[in-house]
Amino acid sequence: MPGHWLRYGLLTTVAWGIWGAFIGLPSEHGFPDTLSYVVWALTMIAPAAWAMRKTRLRLQTDKRSLALGLAIGALGAGGQLLLFHAVTVGPTYLIFPIISLAPVVTIVLSLLLLGERTGRLVVAGIALAVMSLPLFDYSPESVGIHPVGTWFYMALAVMLAWGLQAYFIKLANATMSAESIFFYMMLTGLMFIPAAWILTDFTEPVYLGFKGPYLAAGIQMLNAVGALLLVYAFRYGKAIVVSPLVNAAAPLLTAAISLTLAGALPGPYKLAGAALALTGALLLSLQPE
Repeated sequence: MPGHWLRYGLLTTVAWGIWGAFIGLPSEHGFPDTLSYVVWALTMIAPAAWAMRKTRLRLQTDKRSLALGLAIGALGAGGQLLLFHAVTVGPTYLIFPIISLAPVVTIVLSLLLLGERTGRLVVAGIALAVMSLPLFDYSPESVGIHPVGTWFYMALAVMLAWGLQAYFIKLANATMSAESIFFYMMLTGLMFIPAAWILTDFTEPVYLGFKGPYLAAGIQMLNAVGALLLVYAFRYGKAIVVSPLVNAAAPLLTAAISLTLAGALPGPYKLAGAALALTGALLLSLQPE
């Protein structure tokens, strides 16, 4: 319906932008990031149940749908598990600009495996992405490059996982309903719960007050609902309009909120890297599909 895509797209942008800025807050209060993953996986149940109810529980279970659905879910859940740890050890305002470059992976795979063609905007976006990443690791005080924290490599891994996930979603859209894709994302997220539980260090005290699991549930619900809203944004609107709104605007909102909360700016090189990454993400999103 006219106008629906804009409402869904804006709500997704706001939900994911706020979610990204506050995702690490429960860990700061003593609630382990692995348990935050468990909470996230559980919050996916309600939106998935609502979506499946709309389709009268018509889940696609053929071999292709099952394989693509589980691959999409595994990449998404694995990226989430890494992200939860990354934001506990690194700056959110730098992590999310890196993750926003996930479309680079999707586009390269589409070019190589699907034989798709691209335009100047994508070439410019990829160039900015390549230029931005070294700036996150650059220090003028040293000879050139100095080691960064593990957050940088985790952010790269999340970028790779979510870029691959988007590629498989692109393949799945030809034969699968959006509701079935989302259901498999929820299912695979739940399947990763035992791994997250085993990785939790229960020798350390686990904070179970309001700022622990309850705050995590509120924050992660923003992610789960945002993901479902995005499904419907693409259903009612054109990808060339919806993509820029989410792929670049949501990380930009996250970075802005995180910088405000931090009360300080990173160094000029890292700030330039974040700016280039977000600009590159916008150019990649603006390319007609």
